[in-house]
Amino acid sequence: MPRSSARRTAALFLLAALSAAPLAGCGGSGPGASGSSGKLDVVAAEDFWGSIAEQLGGDRVEVTSIVTNPATDPHDYEPTAEDARTMAGAQLAIVNGIGYDRWATKLLDANPNSGRTVLTVGELLGLKDGDNPHQWYSPASAQKTIERITADYKRADPGHAAYFDRQQRRFETVGLARYHRLIAQIRSRYAGTPVGASESVFEPLAAALGLKLLTPTGFLDAISEGTDPTPADKATAESQVAGRQVEIWVYNSQNATPDVQRLNDAATAAGIPIATVTETVTPEGASFQAWQSRQLEGLEGALARASGGR
Repeated sequence: MPRSSARRTAALFLLAALSAAPLAGCGGSGPGASGSSGKLDVVAAEDFWGSIAEQLGGDRVEVTSIVTNPATDPHDYEPTAEDARTMAGAQLAIVNGIGYDRWATKLLDANPNSGRTVLTVGELLGLKDGDNPHQWYSPASAQKTIERITADYKRADPGHAAYFDRQQRRFETVGLARYHRLIAQIRSRYAGTPVGASESVFEPLAAALGLKLLTPTGFLDAISEGTDPTPADKATAESQVAGRQVEIWVYNSQNATPDVQRLNDAATAAGIPIATVTETVTPEGASFQAWQSRQLEGLEGALARASGGR
């Protein structure tokens, strides 16, 4: 998903206009109040957090995710006036932060609401711009976010605190069971395996799985941000693949730049198994855990082929 400065500029013009003319009717309800449906109005900037929020809230929340199309790049998404209205009306807004979705924060800032709770995942995790923003790929970060969402629900709707506790337990023990099992299984069998990747989206998961990610950080970050890797980083990544220093190659299929495609071709030519990940939920509408578990199974299959099925 190439990053486009032109699209980002257009989005900023829209946000400036929205900020200059706050939306009518967006005055918020106070803490503990609910929308016209009797449910908490929750808006997530991206559907990976929205899926989790929906499952944790059950029938006590109404969750809307802004970015849901797998072909859309959250980095430089162009928000619409409808997005602004949706975000402005949220009682709980969930944004990723860490420089990933500045458009979402700008929408909230353009329409302040003292009754709105804003969960910025990066702030929750103590991260800042420049750190890896793809924290939905970190099981530990996802768990902290799960706990905060549940806590925010309980504060907003204290009369149903026990219900939200049950939803959290069910999600963690049933919903995420396969996801956690695959993570433990891969770590147990393949920790220490040298791997290569096309961009930094895979970095948090590689660490959680105990895999040794060899691709230069500069290369990972450049591809993720849509800039050109340095010649030195390109050369290192290419030599690692051509020399079979990595046992598998993992690439983001939503961002197959020419540099990435050359490395994909080189991995194929070298007989290195390839696994794919995507930055956002695929297919559209899938649950967080179904999406992540499917990718983990593909990754495990690639590792098994590389190791001869051990």
